[in-house]
Formats: sequence, structure tokens, C-alpha cells
Amino acid sequence: MQKQIASRIEILKVSAHPVRIAILEELSKGVKCVSDFEEFLDISQPNISQHLAALRHAGIVDYFIDGRLRCYFLKNPLIIDLLEILKKDYPHELPGPECCPATKKGTYPGERRR
Repeated sequence: MQKQIASRIEILKVSAHPVRIAILEELSKGVKCVSDFEEFLDISQPNISQHLAALRHAGIVDYFIDGRLRCYFLKNPLIIDLLEILKKDYPHELPGPECCPATKKGTYPGERRR
């Protein structure tokens, strides 16, 4: 269980970059080559390749070679769920607890340690 959690933490760390999120969004639509990313990302091809290498090293994406092109695809199914969560709209914050010192409501339900 700890190994699985550590793996997911690594996925979150590696994917937590605006360019990488954009790359993953595009890959969620299907296979893309590096030149495809150049069309919508305002960064150089070597920079795109560096981001793809980091994602590949983390096991998030992989590629196949078609002639002279490297065509990338999503490998880890967790990414689809992660992208959906990032798109979700949360219009309200969670309410504070009833025993909250800020709202001065209620009492702490457990035993207080002294």
C-alpha cells in the first residue's frame, strides 16, 4: 500500500506543471507527436521533449517510433481521473466544524488533553 501511495505522489509531483498538464490534456484525446505539441504550446521543441521525458521517466506516458516521429500516448490510467478532478468546479468551500473557535459554535466532541 505504501509503495502505491508513493508512486501516486510521484505522479502528482511530476505532472504538477502547467505545460505538463496541457500535454496530458492533449494526450487524453489520443496519440500525439512532438510536432503536434509545438502547434499549441508556446515553447521550443527541446523544452517539449524535456517535459515528455520527465513524464515518461515517471511512467505516465510512453512512445512508439513511426519513421522519424516519436508518437506519445498516455500509459497510466490515473491521469484520466486526475484531469477530470482538475476540470471539476467546486463552487463552495467546505463548512467549518461546529466546534470551530472562529465561529464560537459547539464544543469539541472528544476529550481534551492537558
